[in-house]
Amino acid sequence: MKIVSIVGARPQFIKCAPVSRELRKEHEEILVHTGQHYDHGMSEVFFEELAIPKPDYNLGIGSGTHGRQTGAMLGAIEDVLEKEKPDVVLVYGDTNSTLAGALAAAKLHMPVAHVEAGLRSFDRRMPEEVNRVLTDHASDLLFCPTETAVANLAAEGVTEGVFLVGDVMLDAMNYNRGIAEERSRILEDVGVRPGEYLVVTVHRPSNTDDRENMAAILGALEETDRPVVFPVHPRTRKCLVGYGLLTKMPENVRVVDPLGYLDMIRLMAHAEKILTDSGGVQKEAYMLGVPCITLRENTEWVETVEAGWNVLVGAGREKIVDAIRHFSPGSRQKETFGNGNASVLIGKILARFQYARSG
Repeated sequence: MKIVSIVGARPQFIKCAPVSRELRKEHEEILVHTGQHYDHGMSEVFFEELAIPKPDYNLGIGSGTHGRQTGAMLGAIEDVLEKEKPDVVLVYGDTNSTLAGALAAAKLHMPVAHVEAGLRSFDRRMPEEVNRVLTDHASDLLFCPTETAVANLAAEGVTEGVFLVGDVMLDAMNYNRGIAEERSRILEDVGVRPGEYLVVTVHRPSNTDDRENMAAILGALEETDRPVVFPVHPRTRKCLVGYGLLTKMPENVRVVDPLGYLDMIRLMAHAEKILTDSGGVQKEAYMLGVPCITLRENTEWVETVEAGWNVLVGAGREKIVDAIRHFSPGSRQKETFGNGNASVLIGKILARFQYARSG
């Protein structure tokens, strides 16, 4: 079976690693990197650490407005698909790379498989939400990480080709957590002690494009007596510089460059709490058993909130400070994201799908 897998951004590299490892045991995989994330700290380091095979195609699309970026990807991916003629096209998550891959395949009448299908924040202002909905409705195979995702699809009339497989990020976490503890020196490098610091990540346009929101978040961090480690996304850094906030960073906030997967996993695993507007980080915090404070008004990972391990606070300074001081999970975690064998299940379902089509 010939599979073209399309990735382009940091979260997709993480999701791709365990699936690619499984697929290549029996199938031919052609890996396409759109270039959506392109600097070393957001791209190459993940391929190196996670032992992801070198991409067969690097499209080098780079950044741009959503429409221009998606359009450029659509044309470039179409060229690859026409040349390779795969049996199925595999896309991940909710980025512009995801949507471009799904549309290119669907218009060429090639089967589309979507890993992490069925997620909904129910906020169409988020470009990721638009990408999720359109990709799901263009897909033939929908690999859902949770029961909520399956229910979301059913509510939209999508019931065929839907499979509850669990979350591939749990597969990646299980495979790499021990390696991270052995190899990473991030706590020592930053100068923090386990359980005595916070981690914050901010990259959503709803925060980064709003000076007032960024100032409120930094103001809240200043009020805590804990050290705060802040790996800064390149786009976030550009905004902080433009707002004049990077030079006014609170003394307890330690700004670092984007981290590789192993460093980030170890840093999060030993944090007292994690503050983020990232969907992936919310989920990783839950998997690591670390309380999460989400700097958004909604989330696609509602299970983490319902379980009491995640609280939505938006970008209000007082709410953030209150959560840092008082938020504490009141119950044990559940096996919300499967048992770490999502990649194996995806491989088996793809094989069955191909057998049914050829038989």
